Amino acid sequence: MIPEPGRTIVLWCPDWPIRAARREAGLDEGMPIALIAQGLVFACSAEARRHGVARGLKLREAQLRSPGLLVLDYDAELDVRVFEPVVRRVEQTVPGVQVVRPGTLAMRARGPARYYGSERAAASALLATLDELGLVGARVGIADGPFAAEQAARVGVSGADAGAGDGVHVVDPGASAAFIAPLPVGLVTDQRTTILLNRLGVRTLGEFAALPEADVRRRFGAAGAFAHDRAAGREQARVLARTPPPEFEVEQHFEPPLDRIDQLAFAFRVNAEAFIQRMRDVRLVCTGLRIELDDERGGHSSRSWLHPRWFTPADVVDRVRWQLQGSGTADAGLASPIVRLRVIPERIDSTGNHEDGLWGGGPDERVHHGLTRVQSMLGHDAVVTASVGGGRMLADRQVLVPWGDRAPERAAGRSGDAPWPGSLPALAPASVFRERRPVALLDARGVEVSIDARGAISAVPERFAVGDGGSGAARRTDGFGAVPVRAWAGPWPVVERWWDPSAAKRVHRFQIVDDDGCAWLLVRDGDGWWAEARYD
Repeated sequence: MIPEPGRTIVLWCPDWPIRAARREAGLDEGMPIALIAQGLVFACSAEARRHGVARGLKLREAQLRSPGLLVLDYDAELDVRVFEPVVRRVEQTVPGVQVVRPGTLAMRARGPARYYGSERAAASALLATLDELGLVGARVGIADGPFAAEQAARVGVSGADAGAGDGVHVVDPGASAAFIAPLPVGLVTDQRTTILLNRLGVRTLGEFAALPEADVRRRFGAAGAFAHDRAAGREQARVLARTPPPEFEVEQHFEPPLDRIDQLAFAFRVNAEAFIQRMRDVRLVCTGLRIELDDERGGHSSRSWLHPRWFTPADVVDRVRWQLQGSGTADAGLASPIVRLRVIPERIDSTGNHEDGLWGGGPDERVHHGLTRVQSMLGHDAVVTASVGGGRMLADRQVLVPWGDRAPERAAGRSGDAPWPGSLPALAPASVFRERRPVALLDARGVEVSIDARGAISAVPERFAVGDGGSGAARRTDGFGAVPVRAWAGPWPVVERWWDPSAAKRVHRFQIVDDDGCAWLLVRDGDGWWAEARYD
């Protein structure tokens, strides 16, 4: 037996993505704006809609309809970040809030109705709260269940509520099914099912709810049965109030402003200890944080920092110092005194996920403390770890990352997972030479093997020798100390920037196996043969 849906209040802020973008960028209210995702309009302002812009239009079509349209990229994280202060303020008016999506909140109606005297009074208190935040034009719907309440908020004020004009639509208890019956069936079904139902003559929720439940389940499965219950007003969803996250971030103002790095680091030490202790008290650790700095001239600095294990108070102070000093020293002065310092945790994890194993983690911990100590003395970039980036040549793929930082997704403008014509497939060589070694690759007559314009070798390689570095051409061609070549493969051309004659680069890769069974990766360019790497 399905329980009766509880009375629900839904607070809806129309065009929330547009509101969030305006607040972030400080844009004017009357400017037509469109947010673009994957080349299509994701959301648009009321001014843009007056010009014919609509959700789902291609970018070119939207700009054609509204020549003065301001186009911005849609940022889902921005929606959440800007909406979080709104949620916290609403929770002070009505506790027990569920975030349906950024811009839409749901809450049980029973408690607020008792506190404020009625459901309408609770809705008016919510709208007054949003008016204080500058969010004018929000709407509230009250009905049996979250779905019907959200539709009540979206359809506007009508019927008995039309005279109130306060943005509140209350559906009487037990009348939710009749209220949503005229609405389109696409509100509860996916696009494919909606098209099929429309072909069968079922276009509204009321017509869909009139179908036999057993037939709907047999034809459309569990998803269709769920949609049928919702269309009939038999909602199984309930408001799941969120637990407000604890406040871990710390902020410190300096009066008078501090103009020395060592002074600021010392002044912030107590707050750094409090920042870490708050998370320890609830068995959490911080593995990523963001530091924001404001100076006396209005400048703002923000940077995210990661940690290979978890942050300690000393680690937090070090990151503040590194962000301030850059390549300078800890006792150096600042260009402008700092007036505000804020530390915000971005990545938090349970301490249980970072406990040592059964046999401990002593060696790793000693390594970490040693590297961190060197970093603390010499600077953030003094200790680096190697990671693999994007590129065609192996030397280009070597990316050095400061200890504790995440490997960048794009190193020097190159994406590691993008297609790279001419790059090596797996397995990669084990040893990549920092500086290429000169190579002698000779045929049976002792003449150096060459590659013509068509990419064909002049002769079969018979002997091979590797120099120890330097630029002496004699060591590449005299064949002294050469060993027999057991097997070879190639060549494979690698062409870069072919469209720019001044920067174009063309080389050939070649693989050989010497008489000792060791495999080598060779490169042929205009200067001759070079050893790029070795397969150990």
